[in-house]
Amino acid sequence: MRSSWPAAASARSDTTFVAAVNGPAAGVGLAFALACDVIVVSERAQVVPAFGKIGLVSEVGTSWLLTRRLCYQRAYGQFVCGRPLSGAEAVEAGLANELVDHDGLLPAALRWCERVTRLPDHVPVMTKTILRQAADLSWEQAIAMEEFAEPMCFTTEGHRAGVAALR
Repeated sequence: MRSSWPAAASARSDTTFVAAVNGPAAGVGLAFALACDVIVVSERAQVVPAFGKIGLVSEVGTSWLLTRRLCYQRAYGQFVCGRPLSGAEAVEAGLANELVDHDGLLPAALRWCERVTRLPDHVPVMTKTILRQAADLSWEQAIAMEEFAEPMCFTTEGHRAGVAALR
């Protein structure tokens, strides 16, 4: 459990975490990247779920994270084959948000941070909470959670300012 605390902390935190992957992400590094809210990869990035090839099973929540992004069969295939995915393949598979040139990696990650900071404070916090929980809820439960949260948003200055900006 000691090596899993950074991944668990980012997943449980209200703070938005942006991963900038510039090379191979394997083992614990893969788990830390997958636990982030946004993943930006360069053309040099590789997602390497090679646990089986070295006689190991997944660690630090990687089984949970990959299964939710890829579905059971694709995650199992990745663990069994252990073939590294390029940055482009990671984006295509839904494991990363954006593929950029290597030199543009940090600026692209910072643009994601800027997008988040331009939102009203409550939006990233509430969105992260809702989306993280929705993966394990029924459709009806997800709607109930949204119907509980959304009225709170109508009372915020961020909502009023956003609506006013549309006029």
